[in-house]
Amino acid sequence: MSSERGIREKMATRWRVMRAAPTRGRRSLVWQPQPRGSGSARRGNQLRGGLWHFAGQLVEAPATSPWDITAPSAPFEMQLHGFGWIDDLMATGAREASEFARTWVMDWVRRYGTGRGPGWAPALTGRRLLRWISHAPDLLRAMPDTDQRAFFDALYRQAGYLRRHWKDAGQGLPRMEALTGLLYSGLTLEGMGDFGPDAARALARAMDSDIGPDGGVPSRNPEALLEVATLLGWAIEALRDGGGDLPPGLVEAQARLIPTLRALRHADGGLARFHGGGQGKPGRLDRVLVTSGVRARNDSGLAMGFVPVGHGRTTVILDAEAPPTGPVSGSAHASTLALEMTSGACPVIVNCGPGGAFGPDWHRAGRATASHSTLAIEGYSSARIGPLLAEGGRRIAPLIQAPRKVQWQRSASRRSSTVMLSHDGYGPSHGLTHLRRIDLSTDGRVLQGEDSLRAITAADKETFEDAMTAASLQGVPFHVRFHLHPDTLAEADMGGRAISLTLPSGEVWVFRSGSRAKMTIEKSVYLEPGRLNPRPAQQVVLSDRVVKYAATIDWTLTRAQEAVDLPPPSAEGA
Repeated sequence: MSSERGIREKMATRWRVMRAAPTRGRRSLVWQPQPRGSGSARRGNQLRGGLWHFAGQLVEAPATSPWDITAPSAPFEMQLHGFGWIDDLMATGAREASEFARTWVMDWVRRYGTGRGPGWAPALTGRRLLRWISHAPDLLRAMPDTDQRAFFDALYRQAGYLRRHWKDAGQGLPRMEALTGLLYSGLTLEGMGDFGPDAARALARAMDSDIGPDGGVPSRNPEALLEVATLLGWAIEALRDGGGDLPPGLVEAQARLIPTLRALRHADGGLARFHGGGQGKPGRLDRVLVTSGVRARNDSGLAMGFVPVGHGRTTVILDAEAPPTGPVSGSAHASTLALEMTSGACPVIVNCGPGGAFGPDWHRAGRATASHSTLAIEGYSSARIGPLLAEGGRRIAPLIQAPRKVQWQRSASRRSSTVMLSHDGYGPSHGLTHLRRIDLSTDGRVLQGEDSLRAITAADKETFEDAMTAASLQGVPFHVRFHLHPDTLAEADMGGRAISLTLPSGEVWVFRSGSRAKMTIEKSVYLEPGRLNPRPAQQVVLSDRVVKYAATIDWTLTRAQEAVDLPPPSAEGA
């Protein structure tokens, strides 16, 4: 039955695309926008050599059209059909790169331009249109007349398809990709001028719906917020440069979003890695912040549910809200109260990160609480991963049973900034509340913390006693984990009473625990999209058991040696 349904869906898509064929008339570009994407010349040269590396998988196919490649996974295939790789190819500046791009685009047109193939989801179509239109001058240069006609036919057909079906894209980033592609079509394609105002108004409504008053998105994924900010910036610049009417809602959305995005920037220029997001492409975050013209920073204390603290060259970002649930939580993590810490240009304490590029097992593992720098009861997460559900044409496993009550409070003195947090994610299973206190000195040299598990109410204590009975009165084991960046080297010091963390800059931090908890160095992984495999890393683990309704572990991280290299700008001025 599923194969029959798939055949029907393919036939329906092809019929919709054929129905979107434009009427006869003059076809050309009335305006040529500058390419907005930032490509990597290194990756572009790899493509020229036949190395196709998408979604954590590598295919070697020298002297082969990408459309003759057997895609190893659906994410790989989607990135291939989205044409974001053209930015990389063109970044090389080589004439041969333009010839490759021209050949591969026209090969796609001949094979898939009438609705065949997997590349017709509205978001993917919008993404492809953005790249084709942005690079159209280079693509059209030296292109034969027959190919130019076929190229424009494909552009117009995709624009007509998007006009009818952009609403089929899921809410959030997919819908914004579809609408931004439609907007570019209306601004640049002759005879399609009425597409632009409709797309601009629809995009403004989507931004108003999906960007909250705090400047965040429902998924709470910082990298997704960056992608939305990127598309929003492209749309605003295109409307200003192309002479279109700029809806006030787009400017207002940008004014909400950019300050929150800036608050989620670490001292090294990368994004906090939470809820399925990575650091973002190198340079993209700073480029989006600068070109927006918005200089404000979200100083409300809470940015999209995260608490940023920065002093000196040190930044700490904490997850201080319950994770998203429902349809937007397919990549959300059980990371409540987790922290990341960066010193200058060097990430120190991290979360393992998004594992989707390395397959479903890594995707699931990366979402668990144990993959984050926080406390976890052994064998449990602060939120659970639910069964697979169909959502927006794909299957997701949403988060369920998330903490119901998450609290935070921030205070400051001349000596330090302090954040107090708590969540009840372990209440239903163990009757325990996780309390965390984080204290960063105003010179950024000392980070102190305290992690506790407590049974607070009478009902909590009854639940805890049941858990103790199940554990044969041996106590409830828990661990406070501090995952380290792969470039940070951890070594036991002072007879095992301290752990030295050496950073690539030459800076040394010393980790100590003032409690009776067992302190060990264990293996970890760093899940970094764009690499073929997870990177080996280390983690510092503090372990103890709850025996009498409460247990506390306190710890201190102190900078013992300064960096050899010159420091970057201070964290507070980022």
